[in-house]
Amino acid sequence: MSAPTDTRETTAPGPAGAATDTPAVGANGAEGAPATDRLRELLITEDRPPRPSPFSASLAFGWRAMLKIKHIPEQLIDVTAFPIMMTLMFTYLFGGALAGSASEYIQFLLPGIMAMSVVMTTMYTGVAVNNDIEKGVFDRFRTLAIWRPAPMVGYLLGDAFRYTAASVVILVVGLILGFRPAGGPIGVVAGIALLVGFSFAFSWIWTMFGLMLRSEKSVMGVSMMVLFPLTFLSNILVEPETMPGWLQAFVNVNPVTHLVEAVRGLMHGEAAMGDISWVFIASAGLIAVFGTLTMRLYNRK
Repeated sequence: MSAPTDTRETTAPGPAGAATDTPAVGANGAEGAPATDRLRELLITEDRPPRPSPFSASLAFGWRAMLKIKHIPEQLIDVTAFPIMMTLMFTYLFGGALAGSASEYIQFLLPGIMAMSVVMTTMYTGVAVNNDIEKGVFDRFRTLAIWRPAPMVGYLLGDAFRYTAASVVILVVGLILGFRPAGGPIGVVAGIALLVGFSFAFSWIWTMFGLMLRSEKSVMGVSMMVLFPLTFLSNILVEPETMPGWLQAFVNVNPVTHLVEAVRGLMHGEAAMGDISWVFIASAGLIAVFGTLTMRLYNRK
């Protein structure tokens, strides 16, 4: 028969020869258990939190973008003051010369100026992405156990609010100036929804540039080089029939032209399914191409 185990406290000489009490290590990890064992008991739980779904993760990052607007409300200047300035300037600058009066010209101009303002606002998505990269925020995002595209989709969801705000601001200004959409509220809402959907897809171009380029100034410079020809060489301000033949060839294949024609048709109750279908196809193509390129750059960044 084995000898009984002595579990009493023992004393050991201290540095000055004094006795020091040392508690024994219990079977269930008592007071004398190693620090790693106690830490493991704190970290390991019975129920591990479930991994967030792609939808919830994207909404979380979208809410992050909204909180940034809350804390820095100056970000809304480009979707409030800028659209108002553009609407007033072009209405009274070209209205009398092109349509005889500002009230007549606003019927043609407003859907186009709405598309111009919103599409030009999309470049700020790339600027926001580039800023987070410079600050090191993306390094944190990459370590999270979330759906990989969630941060990018979150940026675009937050910007969708900005696009909607810009559209509403322009619509209110237009109604004050005399804009009367024949398509009624349904046509107006459908036009804005189509515009915001296309802008969401179009923004993937700037997320790609935000990952590729080294500074936000570079992102803005490249964006303006692309946006100015697309917006001004279109049917936003005038009908393409008044342009030279070689310019009409570009205008007729310009995606912004088809977008404006579709939005204008919906608001005036003359929707053309060909233009609407073209916008849907273009939006899907933009997401497929530039969304894929963006995620490849994001994974390698």
